Amino acid sequence: MRALTYQGKRSVSVETVPDPVIEQPTDAIVRITSTAICGSDLHLYELFGPFLDRGDILGHEPMGIVEEVGSAVTTLKPGDRVVVTFTIACGHCYMCSRGLQSQCETTQVREYGSGASLFGYTKLYGQVPGGQAELLRVPLADYNAVKVGQELPDERYLFLSDILPTAWQGVQYANVPDGGTLAVFGLGPVGQFVTRVGKHLGYEVIAVDPVAERRAMAQRHGIEVHDYSDDIVERLRDRTGGRGPDSVVDAVGMEAHGGHVAAAAQAAVGILPKPLARTVMEAAGVDRLTAVHDALDLVRRGGTVSLSGVYGGEADPMPMKSMFDKQVALRMGQCNVRSWIDDILPLVEDPADPLGVMDLVTHTVPLDDAPHMYEVFQKKEDGCVKVVLRP
Repeated sequence: MRALTYQGKRSVSVETVPDPVIEQPTDAIVRITSTAICGSDLHLYELFGPFLDRGDILGHEPMGIVEEVGSAVTTLKPGDRVVVTFTIACGHCYMCSRGLQSQCETTQVREYGSGASLFGYTKLYGQVPGGQAELLRVPLADYNAVKVGQELPDERYLFLSDILPTAWQGVQYANVPDGGTLAVFGLGPVGQFVTRVGKHLGYEVIAVDPVAERRAMAQRHGIEVHDYSDDIVERLRDRTGGRGPDSVVDAVGMEAHGGHVAAAAQAAVGILPKPLARTVMEAAGVDRLTAVHDALDLVRRGGTVSLSGVYGGEADPMPMKSMFDKQVALRMGQCNVRSWIDDILPLVEDPADPLGVMDLVTHTVPLDDAPHMYEVFQKKEDGCVKVVLRP
């Protein structure tokens, strides 16, 4: 089969690799019909090379048609159309039974002290071959391949794999009071959905992003948008009665604009030998913290900051004195996809498309064009917000 593979920092290529096969009775093989490039894939492209091997298959936002199932699979059959959740969970352990599928005790990567295994996402999360490929082996398929309808286009369902549940969780974790104000930093794919989920739930939503095309997309959905500037916190605090919004979602993460010291640390990691680079990343502060610091500064006293953006450092400086003084609640974590599917599925199937899932994709290309689109997406060129690949 053909698959998108990691080759080095800012280097990926589509190669011919062996087809996946059933390895466990609980596996299924899915023929991929659509798969997306995620913002967190860019972290692999740029920073997480020390935890990748040349040839690793990337991607964790796939859907397709079941081709084959293992002998222990009971809910799927060949021909079923499924979305594959990016987290790999069992559905019955202590953590899964409490809605914490991203901490699944069956698939935790204990070697690195990490949570549940993920598709296409480094040694830290199991080094499981990903879904930017023609075929995908899905472990524990009864729980991790969600059966969907046959009639609607892929774009209606594809984002159930990751970014839509991630956005939904981000808003839930933000604990916005009824009729309250939610500010969102970052209007990439997750940030776009965060704003739409917030509006759907009845909150006043304000969003910040430096890219004009991303602001324009949010405006189409009735979101108040602001360009990023050095005085953005002051401006938004004034906009919210001098108090600040009730809740803030950071949908940016480790590669925020600014943060020159952390940017230099990220660049240094990229040139170190892999064993040393892994040690540095496991012990140092390598995140650009502009967005999360702005969020903590902006949120009102007694408010909540929710982190949907991915962070990777272990020694990042945080403004603990101010956080304590302001009585800020901070929530974060890898998305527990299966916990939110039942809430979201009726919305993506609603003919009115209340979350605007049909207005997110800006580029749909063949799988062979993936290397070019990684570069375009990282550089935010050509109005790129979301890329879908067709294997």
